[in-house]
Amino acid sequence: MTLPVMIVGGGIAGLTVAHAMQSADIEFVLVEARDRLGGRILSAGNDGLPSEDGFDLGPSWIWPEMQPALSSLADRLGIRLFAQNDEGDIVLERSASIAPQRFPTFQREPRSMRMKGGTASLIAALRGRIAAEHVRLGTRVTGLTRLDGSVSVTLEGPDGAAETMEAAIVVLAMPPRLIDRSITFEPPIDPALTRRWRSTPTWMAPHAKFFAIYNEAFWRSDGLSGAAQSMIGPLGEIHDATTSSGKAALFGFVGLTAAQRRTIGPEPIIQASVEQLVRLFGDKARTPVATLYKDWAADALTATEDDLIAAGHPLPDARPWVSGDWSPVLMLAGSETSVTNPGYLEGAAEAALRVAADIERIWQGLPKRSASAFTL
Repeated sequence: MTLPVMIVGGGIAGLTVAHAMQSADIEFVLVEARDRLGGRILSAGNDGLPSEDGFDLGPSWIWPEMQPALSSLADRLGIRLFAQNDEGDIVLERSASIAPQRFPTFQREPRSMRMKGGTASLIAALRGRIAAEHVRLGTRVTGLTRLDGSVSVTLEGPDGAAETMEAAIVVLAMPPRLIDRSITFEPPIDPALTRRWRSTPTWMAPHAKFFAIYNEAFWRSDGLSGAAQSMIGPLGEIHDATTSSGKAALFGFVGLTAAQRRTIGPEPIIQASVEQLVRLFGDKARTPVATLYKDWAADALTATEDDLIAAGHPLPDARPWVSGDWSPVLMLAGSETSVTNPGYLEGAAEAALRVAADIERIWQGLPKRSASAFTL
């Protein structure tokens, strides 16, 4: 039996394609290598485990005025937004020989917004609209073989056992670089195309985030916004991460490279980050009730060795991501393949909606639209 559509990857892009397939009554299965859905979206509680009211260890912000695909998707799913706290002074740490300085902050437009319940609320809303029998967790795709009019997919289940399935269309909702490193193709993908996949930076992969969770947002009563910039580190950019329900926290992007983080290890970085928060926000920052640390470069289902060196942000590119014999049966839908906002939540939503529209047109007997011609 040939399945109409197989979706590989259970992040926002894969789930958005799955939701569209279910709405269009096109049979599909979604496979995800992790034991959870969300991919690079992960909202965690104090214990570091996924939470429905957690702190965003992956992407966090949304700008509705600039991100129409994501904003529309969130609105249709009933996701509520709240503004990133920016009231109060910002702290600048210029050097070890100069004490941190406070400066008035200026409200940026458009304001950064966050999702109530964390970005994982978006994943939960999509998951709740997809029938359970269409989703398989803990399942890796290791190989794709082009058949006459379909694809043979080799999978590895949670127990390591291999199996094959056949699908008319395979959607890879994954970073191109990770596709190149983890999936074999027969016949091989065009070498020029694989070089492009390999050279495309993976969103979030070079980065690490640190959170210090407190009983109260004490910096607010001190007239501080929770925002800080540092030339010393280890955190380079810091923000108020307090949830919509009032769970107080500060978070920062770790300024060390992925290679440096691997050499130093998490614990010294966590300790140094807390000490930095004390320098910036005072002694009340010394005793967080919990800390969270997520290094995406150490996540084998996000990053490859190429991601140890930050290579900038992926740029919009309307050229096809698949060519030749694979073009009719293989589609890429990861955030990095977006023609408008690659490497953002908006990009994942745009790429997924574009691919879903192409599949629906194929099922209706119409030709696919070119990426440059597609509008939401």
